[in-house]
Amino acid sequence: MSESYRGSCLCGGIRFEVDEFVPRTGNCHCSMCRKFHGAAYATIAEARRHHFRWTSGEELLKGYTASNSTTRSFCSSCGSSLTFASPDADADLVEIALACFDDEVPVKPDAHIFVASGAKWAAPVDDLPQYEAGRDSRRINQGSD
Repeated sequence: MSESYRGSCLCGGIRFEVDEFVPRTGNCHCSMCRKFHGAAYATIAEARRHHFRWTSGEELLKGYTASNSTTRSFCSSCGSSLTFASPDADADLVEIALACFDDEVPVKPDAHIFVASGAKWAAPVDDLPQYEAGRDSRRINQGSD
């Protein structure tokens, strides 16, 4: 792939690039993502580690490991949410907050996950598939595939 997609934190202290995405991007409605991102849900894209790189400011990265052993990384200067890692996930994948990209990216959400624990005031209204928890859990709507 010849194009790289650039992203950064709010203050610009941390910058990264992705050369290619895994074709799976989800809107996570779990309470931890809502609190970490300060939004109704977090939209997370995935890339293979060899297609992702920090280009500057990596020393500003901090991580928070939650009670469920997931680690969320953020900028220690501005607080921007950047990446997410689960101990159960494929170690070759990096999960990245889609809103941190500076460039338009060739991905869009294809599912809502952890909808059962989502905020009732922000229930999904589109026709994407909705899952009670992760993508391997019970689907709670028909959605379009």
